Amino acid sequence: MESLPDERYPALPVVLVGLMGVGKTTVATRLAAALGRSLRDSDEDLEQEYGASAAELFEQHGAGVLHEREAAQLRDALAELPPPVIAAAASVIEDRPSRAVLADAYVVWLDAPPDLLAQRLRKTIGSPDRGGHRPRFQLDLDRMMARQYARRAPLFRQVADLVVAVVDSPPDRTVATVLAALGAAGRPGGGRSIDRPGPPP
Repeated sequence: MESLPDERYPALPVVLVGLMGVGKTTVATRLAAALGRSLRDSDEDLEQEYGASAAELFEQHGAGVLHEREAAQLRDALAELPPPVIAAAASVIEDRPSRAVLADAYVVWLDAPPDLLAQRLRKTIGSPDRGGHRPRFQLDLDRMMARQYARRAPLFRQVADLVVAVVDSPPDRTVATVLAALGAAGRPGGGRSIDRPGPPP
């Protein structure tokens, strides 16, 4: 029997953002189960709608088309009722309309150093069962992730209601952190703005 949404938490979409390899899908899957909500995952949505992974779409059509489709998937997921838990593509943060619609969601930035993410990606990119769906935009993964972090980190921080450093935080602890913050935001006087760091100085 399908579980009912937990009414202790705000009736808002919960969106996990962050760079590739940070663990959005893993955390989102466990968070959706804990909240009794459906899960929307950008990678799965692309596969279902286009019959191709993000890596395949990048190879076939280029980064521009891939990112347009990822942004469209996010907007579609945000319109779903009841509100789901969403593991968003990393690229959506650079799309201005996507950042605008994230104002109507509870946004969690899973943060990790770019060198750690590059190390993770080296072990998974190109492996069909361990991350072959991820596109490789540059041959030098360290440079790719460093550039993405420099470009995207200020935007992630701008939209985030909560920032979780996941380097030393296993998925279950990250889920517990998100649930605690989300529960506080759902209580009277616990407005979401308390957790939103705002744009960097």
